[in-house]
Amino acid sequence: MPSPDNYPATPDGRYFVVKGRLWRTSNPGLAPEERQRLVDALMKARREVAAALRARDGKAERAARKAVDDAKHALGERGPVWWTDGAPDVNRRMVADTPYADWFASLSQ
Repeated sequence: MPSPDNYPATPDGRYFVVKGRLWRTSNPGLAPEERQRLVDALMKARREVAAALRARDGKAERAARKAVDDAKHALGERGPVWWTDGAPDVNRRMVADTPYADWFASLSQ
């Protein structure tokens, strides 16, 4: 997954946009050390997915994909939203079909 630092972030900081699709950012309320620990775990799990695929090891792949999912949940990128104002989650939706459509369209002007 691309780094959110290289893509436009929504004004509220909840998402970044890649190829017109919204991706939820990590919870900004995480302590820097905790966030880094989780990012390290995520990167390790992604490497394990790749290794399992190369080895054609289905059991290791499932375990590694679960580790990826666990890290993304802990980071706040999946699962319950980390904001508290009741706004819906539009993660992984095309930005043009969300309340961010006008904002995104204004970026190209």
